[in-house]
Amino acid sequence: MPRLIVLTHPDCLAHDPGPGHPESPARLQVVLEALRGHFDDLDWRQAPAATRESLLRVHTASLLHTVLDTPLQGLRHLDPDTVMGPASPQAVLRGAGAAVAAVDAVIEAGTGAAFCAVRPPGHHATADTAMGFCLLNHAAIAAAHARDVHGLDRIAIVDFDVHHGNGTQAIFAGERRVAYFSSHQSGLYPHSGAPGEHGMGNLHNALLPPGSGGMRFRDVWLERLLPALDQARPQLLIVSAGFDAHRSDPLADLMLEAEDYAWITHVLAALAARHAQGRVVSVLEGGYAAEGLREGVVAHVGALRQACAGAGGR
Repeated sequence: MPRLIVLTHPDCLAHDPGPGHPESPARLQVVLEALRGHFDDLDWRQAPAATRESLLRVHTASLLHTVLDTPLQGLRHLDPDTVMGPASPQAVLRGAGAAVAAVDAVIEAGTGAAFCAVRPPGHHATADTAMGFCLLNHAAIAAAHARDVHGLDRIAIVDFDVHHGNGTQAIFAGERRVAYFSSHQSGLYPHSGAPGEHGMGNLHNALLPPGSGGMRFRDVWLERLLPALDQARPQLLIVSAGFDAHRSDPLADLMLEAEDYAWITHVLAALAARHAQGRVVSVLEGGYAAEGLREGVVAHVGALRQACAGAGGR
């Protein structure tokens, strides 16, 4: 029976943007402890380091030089919020490598799902700019790998982080083979992702007003985003799994509960079963409250795990 794959690496804990920064190593520690405490049948794998070739499918050589090749003794601010330390290059290489390895695993296995328990997050990073706590865009790197190495021409990236994945959208705005679907809080960083931003017909954005809870979240997906996603018939589903829309998160104002993350994951897994042989690659994005991360990740991974078990019975 297929088991849910979890990819991670100790290097992802070593990235430290400094005291008081919301994107701290403690975030990933909470995730790892929650997964190990709730599930005893996950297929844990060590994330490899990404190759330059896989990164250059998405990012410019100049950004890779900035992020990977600049020696650091202390902290370096790439912008007021995006900070690197000496261990950051290895952390981001493992994060991107996890996403690439997850794509290989689910495609070569034919069924199943993978969750990348990595940091820093990635969905704000554009082709040439690190921003919003993000150094490189792991979900975009995974999609480009699926396109160029595995020959897929219908790839969907689903993003339920509370912030819009401006980097992911910008990277694929002119690429018909990759479609992007996002729900995110209105009026929040990075102030992109308006419903009228369509790209080549491959961008699908829905705004959630501050204070929105699970009912509004589910309605937006059921009425606007899921029908378009179903119509796209993706051969692979990549999830930018942020848990900062949880009611406890200090950086946003949505009111999602664990049940909402379980619901969206079940729905996405069912859609992947219809169109993509059950292939789902999920990559950790935001989430800055221990409670929200713990509840959200357990709900999300539990639903993916259940989908893998169901795939084994078909």
